[in-house]
Amino acid sequence: MSGERPLRIRAVTEADLPHIVRLDADAFPHGPYPYFVLRQLLAACTDLVYVVDDGTDLYGYVLGTSPNEAQSWVLSLAITPGLRGKGLGRQLMTKLLGLLRTKGAHSVRLSVEPRNDSAIALYRSLGFVPDPGGPRVDYFGPGEDRLLMTLTL
Repeated sequence: MSGERPLRIRAVTEADLPHIVRLDADAFPHGPYPYFVLRQLLAACTDLVYVVDDGTDLYGYVLGTSPNEAQSWVLSLAITPGLRGKGLGRQLMTKLLGLLRTKGAHSVRLSVEPRNDSAIALYRSLGFVPDPGGPRVDYFGPGEDRLLMTLTL
């Protein structure tokens, strides 16, 4: 892990792709994005992807979309297991949300696994509110329920 090297948040580069694929698989073992999807998302949303690194390795990333009719999405937030709960997810989200504001987003949506209490607590603390009606059953396919949340900027 990072040891003595300071962690920093920076914009993504193409060289980060293999590390993001690994982080995504670690964070979402039952349904990571396929490599080709991450490649295309990074190409399409390069200016809306931030990573946290120490100059040697990558420890987290956040991926957003450009506002469409003033609405954006956070498609993914992942932090390496050993650094969870240390504020890195909050820092990545804060950086992304600030950029989305400057790009004209009025609301930001995301989906989260309904049993991921720590992620839900983070999103609530940032101002996200769960959609009425509770989790969407089979949102990502059979057995893949998701809670949708919205932040008004």
